[in-house]
This record gives sequence, structure tokens and C-alpha cells, in this order.
Amino acid sequence: MGKLESKTAIVTGSSRGIGADVAKLLAAEGAAVVVNYRQKAPRANKVVAEIEGAGGRAVAVGADLTTQEGVQALVSAAMENFGSLDVLVLNASGGMETGVEEDYALKLNRDAQVNMLNAAVPVMPEGSRVVFVTSHQAHFIHSVPTMPEYEPVARSKRAGEDALRELVPNLQNHGISLVVVSGDMIEGTVTATLLDRANPGAIEARRAEAGKLYSVKEFAAEVAAMATADVPTGHTEYVGGAEDFRAASS
Repeated sequence: MGKLESKTAIVTGSSRGIGADVAKLLAAEGAAVVVNYRQKAPRANKVVAEIEGAGGRAVAVGADLTTQEGVQALVSAAMENFGSLDVLVLNASGGMETGVEEDYALKLNRDAQVNMLNAAVPVMPEGSRVVFVTSHQAHFIHSVPTMPEYEPVARSKRAGEDALRELVPNLQNHGISLVVVSGDMIEGTVTATLLDRANPGAIEARRAEAGKLYSVKEFAAEVAAMATADVPTGHTEYVGGAEDFRAASS
């Protein structure tokens, strides 16, 4: 019996990368998983196929989290397919893509996170867990500068974290806990690739400074672990290299 047997999880932005690995790890613990994608259905279907091939349960749901319809579609999928919603992993983020509207980062990294949580709370039972995934560059942005190319995204993600933390008292009234997972740059992610393209050598420099950067699989394991970790609501789990940021912010 896994730790999440008979439970259901939604993982936003889970057709690839960290989200996909988190979805697989939660499924391995027994959770039925709603795999969310925005445009790449084949990727999401592949994640579902891998989960089902390992004996798990999952469904792929295309949803744009910046719309209320998209947010509600994920909650509805959890309830209609699996009958519950016990874990919400807020992994989706963005803002460095080309061709997006000027305020897209704020819409996705703050507004969509709050809207997703507010839509989920009414159906989440007591004891449920929400996990918000962020970066040290965003978490510490008020005290530690980051690369200019990433600053708008970092500030929008910090705004999202702050907005979610403001909801903690309401979550406590429902018996729901919120945990934040903050990670250093992660090898192989889209964000890291885009940053290195905009600022050549950025990843290598951060790797040298931190001594090690987590892989997608390593970081996903830390995120998935927080779905069931015995930590208080509002807890921040720092993954890799946080000492540098803490020292710089003190």
C-alpha cells in the first residue's frame, strides 16, 4: 500500500519535465493523477500511458490555467474520473516564452495559482495537501538579485507565493495544508535552457557556485515527497543551494 492509496492528485504543468516526474511518483504511491497540459497532448498522453503501464491510474486534461474554464476543467476531471481531490501540486509556471502577452507571467504565476487553489478547496477534504513549486531565484527575489532576463518571472512567482500564503488561514479552516518547495536552477528544465540561451554560461556559473544542481528527477522526488511529508502548513522546503541565498539575504 502506497502513502497515497485511494487518493487523487492534480499536478499542473505535468506533460513533461518536473511535473511529469512528480505525476509518476505520486501514482507510484497509489494516487490517481490528473495530468495537465496546455498544448502538447501527445506528451501528456505518454505520461498517462507510463503511469497506467506501471499499474497506476491517470487521465490527461488539456487546460489553460489562465482561464477559469481551464482551472475548473482540472477539478471536474479529478472528481468525475476518480471521485476525490486530495493533493494539488501547483507546478505550472512560465513567462519567458516568446510571443506571450506582456502580463502573462503575472497571470500564470500569480493569478492562475490562486484561482486553481480556490477552485480546488471546496472539494478537498480535511487532511489534503497543496504543494507550490518555486525557485530560490523567485523565493528570495526581494533580497537577492537575479539575472535581468529572469527577474520579471521571479517577481511574478514570488507574488504567487505571497498570494497563496495569504490563503493559509482559510485553508486551515478547511483542514488543508500548504507547503512551498523552493529549488535552485534545475538541470534540463525549459527555464534553465531559456536562461542559458539569454545569458550564456549562466547554468555553468550557478553549478560552480552551488557545487551541484539537481536533475529533473532528483528535484521531482523532493516535490513529490512533500505531498505526504509531516511538516506544518506554510513550511518551505529548500532543495539545493539555499545556503547561498540565505546568506546573501541576511
